[in-house]
Amino acid sequence: LMQYDEKMERPYAFELPELVLPLPEVLSRAGLHQYHSAETEKYPHVTYFFNALNENVYEGESRHMVPSPKVATYDLQPEMSAPELTAQTLERIAQKSEDFFLINYANPDMVGHTGVLAAAIKACEAADHGLGQLVDALLAQDGVVLVVADHGNAEVMIDVDGGPHTAHTTNPVPFIVIGAGDLELRSGGKLADVAPTILQLMGLDQPEQMSGKSLIV
Repeated sequence: LMQYDEKMERPYAFELPELVLPLPEVLSRAGLHQYHSAETEKYPHVTYFFNALNENVYEGESRHMVPSPKVATYDLQPEMSAPELTAQTLERIAQKSEDFFLINYANPDMVGHTGVLAAAIKACEAADHGLGQLVDALLAQDGVVLVVADHGNAEVMIDVDGGPHTAHTTNPVPFIVIGAGDLELRSGGKLADVAPTILQLMGLDQPEQMSGKSLIV
């Protein structure tokens, strides 16, 4: 019902909403330093998409892309570039120069799209191993870690007919907070609630332009 692409001359019912004051801009205005990193397949997700559909690089924002492996399909290398992404992020954490890290592990989604269950399991294990190392490093610096996804995929690898399932799912995704003490989180949240939650954890005010609500009770 909304315009998908200006180049597609098709009628539409609603204008796209103007996206203003995304989380990276709020952090930048607060004088904080942030580091966004992913491998090639998910690099747009930690830059263009996360910055509200624009290529702006805000003051204090650093970006890093790890090349994805050159394979025909990712079930052939389910670990993808997770080890390199993890290693380079650990180096950045050790520098103690950032206030916020945005890291995307591509494995469960990209390997999930192949429909190969055994490879998807290895992909999830690779992401889990890397994430575990990042959690340990951040907790050692009294950091707080949030784990979330924007959609499902690898949790459903077999369709109702017994064949391979290769598409995204609409299942609820986990939202996990580590290192913030004994927090109570409300259920039934949405992705728009993630940024307000981050701001509350960082002691920053939520701008009125954000429609979400912190998940912290």
